[in-house]
Amino acid sequence: MPLYEHVMIARQDLSNTQAEALIEHFGTVLSDNEGKLVDFEYWGVKTMAYKINKNRKGHYAYLRSDAPVAAVQEMERLMRLHDDVMRVLTIKVDEHEEGPSVQMQKRDERDTRRERR
Repeated sequence: MPLYEHVMIARQDLSNTQAEALIEHFGTVLSDNEGKLVDFEYWGVKTMAYKINKNRKGHYAYLRSDAPVAAVQEMERLMRLHDDVMRVLTIKVDEHEEGPSVQMQKRDERDTRRERR
């Protein structure tokens, strides 16, 4: 089955448990449609570059899935209809990277960038 990565932004006035319950809900949508939620990361509340629906901040979540196209389309459709979800980005990948995403890594663990003068 194809592999996908999804980034979701939920409204800022949700609690952390409600945001994580939202992630689990969409994971069950995938499993109901013969897909599988491989892994997910809750990135927390982050400030956005510009306002979306009059919100300055949002709950960010990162999901990795292994699902057929129909399951991903159904999940995206339900995300667009859900009032708490503001934006969704889905990318098809060849393989999932091992370990945590770049957002979850500590600054020291990231690759060293050019040195500052």
